[in-house]
Amino acid sequence: MTVTALSGVDSGHNAVRSALHRAVTQLDDTIRPVVAYHLGWCDEHGNPVSANGGKSIRSRLALLAAAAAGGDEACAVPGAVAVELVHNFSLVHDDLMDRDATRRHRPTVWAVWGDAIAILAGDAMLSLAHEVLLDSGSPHAVSAARVVGAATRDLIYGQSADVGFEHRDDVGLDECVRMAENKTAALLAASVVVGGVLAAAPPATVTALGCYGRNIGLAFQLVDDLLGIWGRPEVTGKPVFSDLRSRKKTLPVTWTVRAGGDTGRELARLLTGPGEPTDDELQAAADLIESGGGRQWARAEARRRVHAAERALDSVPLCAEPHRELADLANFIIERSA
Repeated sequence: MTVTALSGVDSGHNAVRSALHRAVTQLDDTIRPVVAYHLGWCDEHGNPVSANGGKSIRSRLALLAAAAAGGDEACAVPGAVAVELVHNFSLVHDDLMDRDATRRHRPTVWAVWGDAIAILAGDAMLSLAHEVLLDSGSPHAVSAARVVGAATRDLIYGQSADVGFEHRDDVGLDECVRMAENKTAALLAASVVVGGVLAAAPPATVTALGCYGRNIGLAFQLVDDLLGIWGRPEVTGKPVFSDLRSRKKTLPVTWTVRAGGDTGRELARLLTGPGEPTDDELQAAADLIESGGGRQWARAEARRRVHAAERALDSVPLCAEPHRELADLANFIIERSA
């Protein structure tokens, strides 16, 4: 299944884009063009461009959740802007920590401006996210800001665990799943919860939306891990075998090492060897993950998580059209190629 647009939130996305532009104009003259570059609005010289600014999944989730709960999606626009800013803060810092020189087919912020500016640009977006919510005038702004703050804390914890895993050879699948739940799923869950909170949804609905978000978040990370190994660089915007080259303990890698028997042991040997892995060694590692069952497990687990997300949506009364679009978005996540 391919989902290219979700018709019910087109006007909302225009409002999110406008609000995001207004928010970024509040940044100072040094950081504002850096953030605009990262968001795909200009080149490194400040000239306007129409670059890929990302899939905007988190802002879509916030709008759809508000509409599904029976609210006006306009009430969720500040939340949609906030989660997009937090997400992009994490991307700028993630690129720096991983020394990834390209994202979305362009040089990353640190590769253009250096480490210090990349840190400051990320910090600026994180700070701005909370300003947007607290300045929104919504009676639920403080509650929404608490949700975003807690998700950011979880995200940082997950990112810290991910970095720590790079120096360990004994990472188990359960702790790898917890890392992914914090690093990725927490903010996706917060996106739908914020939409529900800003729409004054009943607690049971907010809980169900959060369960949906956590499950699609883990599905998203599972697919992201597969794309980090087998994704096409011309589509993903990242080098081939990027995660393997970084020796990341991703979910399919960890599953294969722990459950793949002799194949898993051979994979562990390859990924913990001295020096930079060669292209042949990276290809061999990818082949071992495939033959050891890691690729098949990750794909099946992503589908299982999407089914759990759909059950969560079905557990509470929701407006029909945004309910359907939330389900469509969950399926898009596991079918995407970038």
